Amino acid sequence: MTEVRMEYHATDQHTPPVSGNATAPNRESRSDRMPRCGWWSVLAVAMLSSAWTMVSAQDRPVDGGGDGHGEAATSLPLEPGARLESVRSEFGLADGPAWDGTWSLFVPDVRAQKLYRFVPAQNRFDALLKQPVRISATFFNLGRLYAADNGNARIARWQGGPLETLAQLRDENGEPLRPNDLVVDHHGGVYVTVTRPGRVLYVSPSGDVRTAVEHVETANGIILSPDESTLYVAAYVPKQIWAYPVTEPGRTAAGKLFAKMNDGPARGADGMTVDRAGNVYCAGADSVWVWDPNGRLLGRIRTPQRPINATFGDPDMRSLYITGFGGLWRQRMRVYGRNPHPPARLEDIPRYWPPTRPKTVIPETVRAFLDVPYARYGTRKVLCDVFVPAEALKRHDARRPAIVVVHGGGWKNGDKTKFRALAVQLARRGYVTAAIEYRLAYEARFPAAIHDCNAAVRFLRANAAQFRIDPDRIGAVGGSAGGHLVGLMAAGFKDRRLQGNGGNAEYSSRLQAAVVMAGPLQIASGDVAERSRSDPKTSNAVLWFGGTVDQVPELYRLADAYEHIGPHCPPILFMVGEHDHPERNEPARRKLREAGVWTDVKVYKDGKHGCWNRLPWFEQMVADMDAFFRMHLNVNDGE
Repeated sequence: MTEVRMEYHATDQHTPPVSGNATAPNRESRSDRMPRCGWWSVLAVAMLSSAWTMVSAQDRPVDGGGDGHGEAATSLPLEPGARLESVRSEFGLADGPAWDGTWSLFVPDVRAQKLYRFVPAQNRFDALLKQPVRISATFFNLGRLYAADNGNARIARWQGGPLETLAQLRDENGEPLRPNDLVVDHHGGVYVTVTRPGRVLYVSPSGDVRTAVEHVETANGIILSPDESTLYVAAYVPKQIWAYPVTEPGRTAAGKLFAKMNDGPARGADGMTVDRAGNVYCAGADSVWVWDPNGRLLGRIRTPQRPINATFGDPDMRSLYITGFGGLWRQRMRVYGRNPHPPARLEDIPRYWPPTRPKTVIPETVRAFLDVPYARYGTRKVLCDVFVPAEALKRHDARRPAIVVVHGGGWKNGDKTKFRALAVQLARRGYVTAAIEYRLAYEARFPAAIHDCNAAVRFLRANAAQFRIDPDRIGAVGGSAGGHLVGLMAAGFKDRRLQGNGGNAEYSSRLQAAVVMAGPLQIASGDVAERSRSDPKTSNAVLWFGGTVDQVPELYRLADAYEHIGPHCPPILFMVGEHDHPERNEPARRKLREAGVWTDVKVYKDGKHGCWNRLPWFEQMVADMDAFFRMHLNVNDGE
């Protein structure tokens, strides 16, 4: 495929990029795009007749090379034995894709002037817009698709009809500024690169435009760190990655050189993405480069032809899709990409929202603090979303009960947004809630996940004043694998092996109440242990522990909440659907009663596994856990 080439006139090739905190004109800067046509990371998989060509990772080398700091490559987070797959080559020029967090990927073809949606489960690839449009990049967040409409010099949004303009981009003289790449923060603000002027603009959720960064030589790829504290910008021609501290939405402090590609004269610091661990990915001349959050090179993923961009996708978020001149490739990874935040406003709920799925709207009575680091292990920040009743924030002395919300997913899938509706509904009822992510099985084996869960409780106690929390009234609720983790938090908090070193060690992780929704408390015995023996290839426990119950029995015993049960346990309520084996935790309930610990079980008619996140069961289950927490966390009517 012939590369589109344009000329660049950098304003000052020797001046390092600086922040754009000074007041800037309301409508700012950009001209024609760069020699790349943007986010090429399209999940555009072959149609029915397309063949999947497998290219061994050994055939396409994963190697090192400098990172601008003289360090050698360490190790890439690739799935062991995974092979780079060639998915599709039939594009005019596929540009910046966006995964919607559930089932599909949006892919603009900038040369064909089309926008596609790819549905991997159905191997379906559909054109969405009737009119031709030259989109150079897309990003999905908060229920909407955001597009860098290069042809019309605007940032647009799409939610099922025609594209809607969020902001028209023009310079001080009224000339159009053509956007290149973009990233959307959790407020709904858009950072966008405009290449020739060497700027990053910020478009607020209401459409106001200001300069966030200036003097980036041929500004190209752009991405935020998972906690949105750092904005990464790729300078195409010098092949540099710059990092800017984000001081507030749309404003940055002075940047620093994060990394540099030193693989020869070929140009190519192009499209970017990050994974959940904070590793930074950037397309280069012949590889996708990967650095850890400190700028240490982990390695390069070679592609048959020049890559343009990369993004994570697929329902488990472990596929790195790489696009370039020659097509689309997929590389399975050991780390997970970041899921978009669900819609927070009623008007952002998409038309295809499942009718049985609870809405994730955040009301004015609840204040959201998103992507808050609650634990740290080396460079790995583990994040949570905290929801606080707005009334509590008005009083410095207010202290509300808090609830840690732990998602499920078989210890290997899911993220903190999975139980967003539950966290918001409990916050509406007066609780401070913290919906947490935790390190999953492909990233880190047990006991990493329980270390994270206990660290979350310690974090809430350490930051009780900020979030208006009563540190003596903290509970937890979890479903499926999250239910097991909550049971282990409740019963095993005395075992130091379950605490880890994620921070705030001076605080206790003890819970005052716990809700277990269909999570297995017996791990060293029962169904979980038996399946590790009978079907180890598909057993989630084998993946999580690194072996069967017979190979690593000490880990299974350590993870067995039933074995930890004693008089020290808090009250535990079990919730389960009628068709989800209500008898599952009867031995645990019996042992709790024998230890003198309050316990009960609520069974929901016609409910199946996961009914706690489905209507009509969701509303009744929220009401029941509210009644339980009110009783055992001593909640007053005025709270």
